[in-house]
Amino acid sequence: MNAKKIVLICGATGFIGRNIAESFAKNDNYEVIGVHNKRPTYNCLNLKWVKADLTKVEDIRRVVKGVDIIIQAAATTSGSKDIVARPYIHVTDNAVMNSLLFREAFEHKVKHVIFFSCTVMLQSVEKPQDEDSYDANLELHPRYFGVGHTKLYIEKMCDFYSRIGETKFTAIRHTNIYGPHDKFDLEKSHVFGATITKVLSSNDGKINVWGTGEEERDLLYVDDLTSFIEKAIASQKKPYELYNCGYGSAMSIKGLVKKIIDASGKNLIIEHDLTQPTIKTSLSLDCGKAERELGWTPKTTTDEGISKTIAWWRANIKVN
Repeated sequence: MNAKKIVLICGATGFIGRNIAESFAKNDNYEVIGVHNKRPTYNCLNLKWVKADLTKVEDIRRVVKGVDIIIQAAATTSGSKDIVARPYIHVTDNAVMNSLLFREAFEHKVKHVIFFSCTVMLQSVEKPQDEDSYDANLELHPRYFGVGHTKLYIEKMCDFYSRIGETKFTAIRHTNIYGPHDKFDLEKSHVFGATITKVLSSNDGKINVWGTGEEERDLLYVDDLTSFIEKAIASQKKPYELYNCGYGSAMSIKGLVKKIIDASGKNLIIEHDLTQPTIKTSLSLDCGKAERELGWTPKTTTDEGISKTIAWWRANIKVN
């Protein structure tokens, strides 16, 4: 009988980290350890907690020792308002924590590290983009300059450590993730979580949407991201791989708002607040590489994901 693999989930109190932790804790093949720092922990069967500040090397060294797999879901994240007003919060801490974490993973010969990148380094185009679509000769959108180049740097750091040590690295360029445990407060949430809250909290027959709603997003339900990680752990062959992970098509914010309203059963009038930031882009991902090499494809349709998220919100956030 094979021993269980020890999985360290950094950022296990966050949106993505919590969904991964709760899913992996149900798998008998893993012993799951969740890292927390400022946020409170939660009860989850078969999940062990450790406290650590991932900007401090002594904390990282303590929690990494003896670990087989690190799933790095810890990051400073926020919504579009902070990207405009405080872009620096996405740069310094994230660069520091990943630099220290990868070095300790290398030193301790951790078998596999999963890192979550993003898609903000990609240009706005109509067709789905693959892993080779990024063009370093093109300027990033000014609002994404800091976070985009930070993610690119960390992707290259994954590649670097995979070349000099025994640790396998997976960098995942995922699209907009949504689902249970997302941020649903209007100050910190991304577009999906904010829209869910606006629709389900509306008592005056209206919903206010930031900007024009013309921008388009590739939206992936969080369970499909978790299944991707399981596939990468089981099937990745090379020491380093960069994979796209998305639904594969883009939806306009206007279309998303209408779908959420329809799924909620409400009859709301959409009003647009043109004083709020609009980042007018169209982005979707070609995930053919993940399908070919890992056997992964998304299973949850947008309509199914919206319905599941609304049901979770009503059960856990507020009852209308």
